[in-house]
Amino acid sequence: MTERLEPSVAYADLDSLIARLNTMATWVSAEADGITELDHGLQCAAELAATAPDDEALQIAGLVHDIGHGLCHIRDHDVVSAEAVRGVLGERVAALVGLHVLAKRYLVTTDPDYRARLSPISVASLAAQGGDLSESEVQAFEARDHWREALMLRRADESAKVAGRDVPGLDSWLPALARVAAGV
Repeated sequence: MTERLEPSVAYADLDSLIARLNTMATWVSAEADGITELDHGLQCAAELAATAPDDEALQIAGLVHDIGHGLCHIRDHDVVSAEAVRGVLGERVAALVGLHVLAKRYLVTTDPDYRARLSPISVASLAAQGGDLSESEVQAFEARDHWREALMLRRADESAKVAGRDVPGLDSWLPALARVAAGV
């Protein structure tokens, strides 16, 4: 197993986290042609709002799940992203963010059709992130808190790569971000 990097950033407050999200609007995403990193997060949050309308923390996890992109190697962005948001958005959001890569590995291992739905960048990053899980790793994942919600986040992540898709903008998520942060 490759040694993972330590987190390089932890947001001190909601304003600094929102400033980072705004910056992500200028970064071309590797996820798909024609979208920014913020577009990807907004699409992921919108997917989760449609599938889990009563789970605001899960929706916010979708919004921020890739906030560590650009801060570390792609194999480590789940851990870096989780640690970056933990102090502002709490343990549950951080746990969901931190599980989204492991959830991809779980799904390619347990769902024969899932691998075919991965974007080219997700396929390319899969090997660096550890590839398929062993049987014991599958069992360990299923024993984790929030593992089912992490699968929802991962499926939304894969669906959130559509150029020109009309979803609510960041301003519409500010009240939810504030509510989730207030619950910390």
